[in-house]
Amino acid sequence: MAAFIWPFPLLISESLWACLALTLPDGYPEPHNGPPTAGFNYSHVDPSVDLPSTLRVFSLDYHHVQAPFEIVLWIMLASLAKLGFHWSGRVPAIVPESCVLIMVGLLVGGVIYGVRHSAPPTLSADAFFLFLLPPIVLDAGYFLPGRLFFENLGTILWYAVLGTLWNVLGIGLSLYGVCLLAPSSLGDISLLHCLLFGSLIAAVDPVAVLSVFQEMHVNEQLHILVFGESLLNDAVTVVLYKLFESFLRLPSVTGLDVLVGGCRVVVVGMGGLFVGLFFGLVAALTSRFTFRAQVIAPLFVFLYFYLSYLTSEMLHFSGIMAIVTCAVTMKQYVEANVSERSNTSIQYFLKMWSSVSETLIFIFLGVSTIQDIHMWSWPFVCSTLLLCLVWRATGVLLLTAVVNKLRRNAVTFRDQFIIAYGGLRGAICFSLVFLIDDFPKKRLFITTTIVVILFTVFVQGMTIKPLVELLDVKRKKRALPTVSEEIHSRLLDHLLSGIEDVVGYWGQHYWKDRFEQFNKKYLRRFLIGEHHQTHSSILRVYQEVERREQQGVEETPPVVDAHSSSRPLLPEEMDSIRRILSRNLQNFNNKQMPAYSRHTLHQDLTTDKMRKPLHRHQSLTERCTYHTITYCPQRADGEFSKSCRGRARLSRSHTVCSASPRWSERPDSFVPAALNQTQPSDPGPAEEEQDSPQHRTQIEKATKKQLSFILENEKPL
Repeated sequence: MAAFIWPFPLLISESLWACLALTLPDGYPEPHNGPPTAGFNYSHVDPSVDLPSTLRVFSLDYHHVQAPFEIVLWIMLASLAKLGFHWSGRVPAIVPESCVLIMVGLLVGGVIYGVRHSAPPTLSADAFFLFLLPPIVLDAGYFLPGRLFFENLGTILWYAVLGTLWNVLGIGLSLYGVCLLAPSSLGDISLLHCLLFGSLIAAVDPVAVLSVFQEMHVNEQLHILVFGESLLNDAVTVVLYKLFESFLRLPSVTGLDVLVGGCRVVVVGMGGLFVGLFFGLVAALTSRFTFRAQVIAPLFVFLYFYLSYLTSEMLHFSGIMAIVTCAVTMKQYVEANVSERSNTSIQYFLKMWSSVSETLIFIFLGVSTIQDIHMWSWPFVCSTLLLCLVWRATGVLLLTAVVNKLRRNAVTFRDQFIIAYGGLRGAICFSLVFLIDDFPKKRLFITTTIVVILFTVFVQGMTIKPLVELLDVKRKKRALPTVSEEIHSRLLDHLLSGIEDVVGYWGQHYWKDRFEQFNKKYLRRFLIGEHHQTHSSILRVYQEVERREQQGVEETPPVVDAHSSSRPLLPEEMDSIRRILSRNLQNFNNKQMPAYSRHTLHQDLTTDKMRKPLHRHQSLTERCTYHTITYCPQRADGEFSKSCRGRARLSRSHTVCSASPRWSERPDSFVPAALNQTQPSDPGPAEEEQDSPQHRTQIEKATKKQLSFILENEKPL
């Protein structure tokens, strides 16, 4: 099957360029490119052009559909190449998909160059940054594991910011030293040009990293560190690239310019963050009102994310940071507002869009390699390749040695090696190198960038899988978490948050708990519709786990047992089961006693008013005779009121109900007679009779009987 699929892309490319070589028939008017009249398709013909005298049965107008036709053919070529890769037997287990797609691009570029005897088309920087990169970043941000990402956010920022600065300055300064050692061939390369080249060659491509690490299924911590670092690394490198580019256009660079440039880096990053946060909240608010038009609900997700990216680029902020922030912000609210079908549409469209973009990027990398603009320099190319490996490895080791002192789960040496070895380069540095202003060594920069990309993708990308198996790196658990695991995980989070609050330590669990309370109290009420509000946390966990399992079942083909006599459940039956489970869980949660936490302490106002604190634990006789605290009126039939039983159940050791005559008659003044004895009065014969031993024995018997009656009524019904 694969042998028949692989020639198709080549035949399509040859037919495409054969169509480009066609000419219009003699006497056929040239197509008019002016604005057409609304509603009609008039063509203004020059009187000097001879019109055809007869009606043609067949004609060709390729220029009319040239742009969309070529785009569709390129997408078809990329899709067929991807399809052939997955039908090629054992090739996916040995060679990464990115390597195969680059080889297909090299083959197609060679065929085009041989047919036309000129350079094939290249991927422009505008097409890459405006159309191909945004869906890839959106897919990465929308499906970003939020818990792992925010738990490791400090380490990710440590690698992405300081690690990128380390690589940029190290590679740039080292290459400038190499240029000084070879003044005859590299003497016209300045320090700013070396720093500019170092900023673009330090960009770790998330496309290449994702395509390799998703196939290896490494553990969650290693995957989120490498992926998060590469995702934020691109934002930092693009900002540094634009900074050094602006320095090159200045007549001279002063210390003030460097200070302003540092402030600009911070402003660009924070600006992209706030732009993405704004559009993410607007997208969540808009999705709240789409329950009457669920068909267009997925459209708002794509519109608002793209608006955030374009707005950031327009304001010269970080577009990558804006997309990631927008996707992370709107995800939980959009999933709660839209229907299950809309969620499925969003997920599948994102996966399809990002997959097509990745495939096109790698194919164009191979096609664009066949060029006539290459310039070779052994010292510069080999030094760049070696310095990229050395500076990344030393940076990872040094930064990890510092961050391990602050982490509970230390990054092992095996994981450090994979992080350093997984610094693959891709289309971002290839697109940035073409944006450099023309100078004599620009072609050398292009050639060196292509060599570094091919080396990292082919050599490191093909050997990283055997290295993971050789080092026995921990892999990811395939099974999805159950409801019990999710509940116990949340229990531990609340427990750790309470411990941090008690000891006065503001750790990640404390801030996470504070955000959850703010989210529940304000954001969810404002951004999620009332008909989608879930009052039970257990029910919300159940719905989330059910959604994950449903996604896993849809991605995995079902296994049908031929010997089984039971039939599969219909969709209507599954919906009925879900409704029954949701309703029963909600009813079960409502029947339970109110939960007490440090945020919601339900105070019993009646108990607080009727009860006073005890200074010491007294015996039963003392409580009955002298310091009885709670007054519980007894009716004529000997039964106690329902409120007294409730108070007795809540505070058994502090409440004793007694029908002793030492209580005053009025319930409003339930002061014991023993307390009134402190007032000056003459003891009468009635009081002496009550203090007799026989009377005390009767009180003790009556108290024990009433106490046993209360304890029997305390038993749960």
